[in-house]
Formats: sequence, C-alpha cells, structure tokens
Amino acid sequence: MSRLWGDNYFDPATKKWKTNPTGSNGKDIPRAFCQFILDPIYKLFDAIMKDHKDKVEKMLKGLNIQLKSDEKEFTGKVLLKTIMKKFLPAAEALLEMIVVHLPSPVAAQKYRVENLYEGPKDDEAATAIRNCNPDGPLILYVSKMVPTTDKGRFYAFGRVFAGTVKTGQKVRIMGANYVYGKKEDLYVKSIQRTVLMMGRYVEPIEDVPAGNTVGLVGVDQYILKSATISTSETAHPMVQMKFSVSPVVRVAVEPKNAADLPKLVEGLKRLGKSDPLVQCTIEESGEHIVAGAGELHLEICLKDLQEEYCGGVPLKTSDPVVSFRETVSAVSSMTVLAKSPNKHNRLFMTAEPFPQGLSEDIDNKVINEKDDPKTRGKILSDKYGWDATEARKIWCFGPDTTGPNMVIDTTKGVQYLNEIKDSVVAAFQWATKEGVLAEENCRGIRANIMDVTLHTDAIHRGGGQIIPTARRCFYAAFLTASPQMLEPVYLVEIQTPDNAVGGIYSCLNKRRGHVISEEQKIGTPLLHVKAYLPVMESFGFTADLRSQTSGQAFPQCVFDHWQQVQGDPYKADSKSAQVVTSIRKRKGLKEGIPPLDNYLDKM
Repeated sequence: MSRLWGDNYFDPATKKWKTNPTGSNGKDIPRAFCQFILDPIYKLFDAIMKDHKDKVEKMLKGLNIQLKSDEKEFTGKVLLKTIMKKFLPAAEALLEMIVVHLPSPVAAQKYRVENLYEGPKDDEAATAIRNCNPDGPLILYVSKMVPTTDKGRFYAFGRVFAGTVKTGQKVRIMGANYVYGKKEDLYVKSIQRTVLMMGRYVEPIEDVPAGNTVGLVGVDQYILKSATISTSETAHPMVQMKFSVSPVVRVAVEPKNAADLPKLVEGLKRLGKSDPLVQCTIEESGEHIVAGAGELHLEICLKDLQEEYCGGVPLKTSDPVVSFRETVSAVSSMTVLAKSPNKHNRLFMTAEPFPQGLSEDIDNKVINEKDDPKTRGKILSDKYGWDATEARKIWCFGPDTTGPNMVIDTTKGVQYLNEIKDSVVAAFQWATKEGVLAEENCRGIRANIMDVTLHTDAIHRGGGQIIPTARRCFYAAFLTASPQMLEPVYLVEIQTPDNAVGGIYSCLNKRRGHVISEEQKIGTPLLHVKAYLPVMESFGFTADLRSQTSGQAFPQCVFDHWQQVQGDPYKADSKSAQVVTSIRKRKGLKEGIPPLDNYLDKM
C-alpha cells in the first residue's frame, strides 16, 4: 500500500518495483499512484461520459459494483454520480480516516489537558480530564449554541471532558467572564434534559460519559456563547476558544418601525448566542451595532437576524463600517503632567510604541495578564530588550484587561503608590477603549508612569480625584508620541487561470492592495495568488474581481493583521486624517483632533 505514494514505479516487464521512472526496456513508466489509482478512475469517467456501455459493464464487474435495474437506465453525469457513490463513498472514506488517524479522547486528553484547563494541572478536575474519567467530577465545555425548533431557545452543544452529565443534574455554569473564586457570571442550575445530536436528528438520552459530545436543554439562558459546566466546587474554567479572525466590519441596525425595537433587541441577543464570532453591542449614541468578520459574514448574519430571530421585522442597516485601532509611532517628546481637580495630586507619564511582534504575542496569549510576573518579565527582557526590572512591574493590560497595551510602573520610591493603582488601571481601561484620536480601541501602546506626587491624606487621593486625572494624563502622553491610526488588512487567496492574472493586479492596485506571492499549482493551469487588501477597500471587491476576470478568479478573504494608515493624522489631505475625520463625524464628536492643551497641565 505504502508504495502507491511517492517516487515508486512498477515495471510490468520485470514485474518489479523501482524508484526511477525508466523501465527495463528503456521507456518511461508512469508513477504507481497514476498507474493504479488515477488512470483507472479516468478510464471509468471517460467510458461513462462517452456512453461506452460494454466497457462500463466490464469495469463494473471488475470493481464488483452492482447496479439496480432502474439505475442501469441512467446516462451521463447521473450514472457517473451513482457509480462513484458506490465505488468511492466519501462519507465512509472520511469516517474511516477520522477513526484511523485522529486520536481517541482517552489518548488525546492526556497531552491536551495542558492547553485546555486553566487551573492547576494536578488538581481533581485536571486529573479527571487527563484520564478521561467518567466517574470523576463533571467537566463539560459548551462551545456552541444551536437554535432549536422552539423560537428563541437553544441547545447548549459541547463536549464532556470528564465525569458524566445526566438529566436533572445540578451543575455550576461558569460563563466567559467568570474568574475563579468570584461570583460574577456563575450560576448553579439543573440540566433539564441531555440529548444526543446526530446530524439533523436529536435523540433524548439519560446520561453521557466523558469523551462524547452532548446537547443540553434548559441552560441556554445562562450562557452567552461558551461556558464551562462542572459539578466540582474547586474546578477552574476551561480555556476560552481563540479565533483566527476578528470582527472588524460593523453595521448599525434599526427597525423601520419604532414599535418593533423590543423584537430587534431580542433578535440581537439570539444572533449573538448562535454565532460565536458575531459581536452585538449598543453604542453610547443608542445605535445597535453588529460586528462580523467580513462583508459576506455580515450579510448572512443580517439575513438570519431579520428572517429567523426577529420574525421578519423590516430592518434598516447602515453601510458597513470598518473598526480601526489607534497607536503611537514614537517615544513621547516630553514627560506629560496632569493635576487632580483638587490640585493635590500630580501624575507624570510618557508613552511609547511596542516592539514589533509583541501585540501579536498578547493576542495569541503567549504573554498574558495571568502569567507569573517573573516568567513574563524574562520573556520581555530576553525577546524584546525591555529593562528586566520594569518588565516585572506591569500594572495591567488594556482594554478589557487583556488587550495589547500596557501600563508600566517606572517610578522609584513613591509613597502611597499602590493605593492609587486600581484608579490608574480603571483610567487606562477607559483611555485604551476610547482612544484620543477618534475614540477607537488602542493597540501596541506602552504607557510609563514616570513619577507621582500624592496628598498625604487618603481622602484627597480617592478614585474621583485620580481616575479622570490619569485618563487625561494617558491622552496627553499618547498625543506627544506621534499618534497614528491602524487599519485591518485581509489576506486574500485567489485561484485563477494564467490568462486572468492581469485583471487581478489591476483590481488590487485600484484598492491599495498588493500581491505577496504567486505560485503555479503543479499539474494544473491554475495560479494560486496571495495578496494583502485593506478591509476598508474590500467592499464589492469580489464582484469587481469577477467582472475584471470574466468570473475566472475565486477570491477568499481572511483577516490577517493591522497596518498603519498612510500619512500624518494632523495633515488635512492625508489618508490618515480623512479616516479620523470620517470616524469623528460618524460618532458625532467635535471636528478635528483634540489639542494637547485640553489634557496637559502646566507645573
């Protein structure tokens, strides 16, 4: 069997296997895979499509394929499909591949537990997951919410990693925002029913042991997108799923008839549950925003929202809007100062950009807020050249305590510093969630606390004094460090014949895209082209590309990275300034970037 792959050749004259393509008579012999697998399939295709019935019958006899009397009447493609289904059934082949090549849960969980479980790797739950033990404490990860035939209800679909889940069992439901030891996003509820989800059918079942997938009924109102379900009081949650794409295209949705607003709100909740990638939020202006991975993804989501989740309510949608990020491109030109409203506290800060690659490491959880400070400090000093002492004194990440921005304490011998830490952290989350240029999320900014002067009396340095001051100080530091906008970029993969390449280049050049690689697919006339295309320019790209190449090119877009928008946001005619202006206009903010004097205090 193994000789059918690779550089193996069968010489019919000597009836021996060889590794070079020249036969004993000096003629070239075909590769074994072509000779024994591809050629017979091609011959069968050819005989069926050319309607050579006697040839087909002879081949079917050799392959031991029996056709029913009515199937013998078929011709052309219908006959070809019928025969190939009997000869090479894809479903059976795929299932056999899965059984033979994928490790069973018993084998896989032994090494996967390190990456799956957030808690200590030697506690009761981790040991049960490692051994895939059906008698241990229940650990179940819900990965998807599947809509049921009842309007507005969902099956919580997930996998049992340890223990056994039963109908009527009382469990702890740990949501995505649950932190071990706290009560937030934690519910203790009973499972109404456990069901087995077999394709389109749902079978009720009494219990499901470790290693299997299961659908749960009656817990959907406590879970947003994913959750960990356990019977153990000491169990930690499972690691949250990571997606290779991020929701960067947004639209605002509103009902045509104001009386339908409650239906829309309910529909958005259901949409948010059913799709793990969609984000449904409400802006301060009261707009309902739906964010998706791309134009096509959003189109499908909005169709589902209108037809399935809102019961056919007519909706108005805005044009798609792209999410941007704000960053800085240089070290602050000066140390900025902000005084508290009572003038008794002073904060001194600077800002600087992250080294290349650090933002991506934070996104991929190579470096995160839960790491041991010493271990994290060592990685930052060795890989990115940070000062070892400063790398250990990271106060927080932001926004949402996990984002790719940091506050670092670089002060020496300041009194009462730890008492204002929570207030500074809260201000940083606020400042990085709504940046200074256009109130977009920040990315790749390191804020250094240089010095702090605080009032000796605790009552004069509370959150009310420190949070707004720290936020102003962060904004001033960002403005002195050459602020810039970042835009999301798609990696576009295009399959195309040789003669259509010109159309691809002209279409990409018009949209600020550029080709990064071009490979010939061996054995075919097709080219595999890879290119970068800013998401902002991607609307209508597929239709445009098809018209330019007469429908011969097939593009596929996936979010790849963030890149700096060209130009200086302070120069009116630059691309960057146009982006900032359009975002500020859309959000109803004052025109123009706020001046530094709004945030900077004098000594």
